[in-house]
Amino acid sequence: MSSSRTAEDTYEAQNDQRLDELHSKIRTLRGVTTDIYDDAERQHLTLDDTGNAFSSFSTSLAQSSRRAAQAFGLSGAGGIRQTRIIMYIVGCFLALWLVWKTTGIWWPSESA
Repeated sequence: MSSSRTAEDTYEAQNDQRLDELHSKIRTLRGVTTDIYDDAERQHLTLDDTGNAFSSFSTSLAQSSRRAAQAFGLSGAGGIRQTRIIMYIVGCFLALWLVWKTTGIWWPSESA
């Protein structure tokens, strides 16, 4: 009888050891699951913040575009026409070309 009692005690000790190992694995799994959940929540908040930042940026870009259009008179009646702006730009380039050809300040001509 004592040998069967010893075997039962051995089995019970092994069961207790396995049970402790199982509890340890469950705690580890619970910790990993909690870490995954926390990381997912942080990423969700980061994505929300990024979306809000882009939305704010697009709103301010649209406002800046409207203000620039108003400042240059490209929107509304009685403003400076786009052709006038193009003529100013072409005139500036023509004036710079004439100054370059006549004085040779920027790049001296090699034919002289």
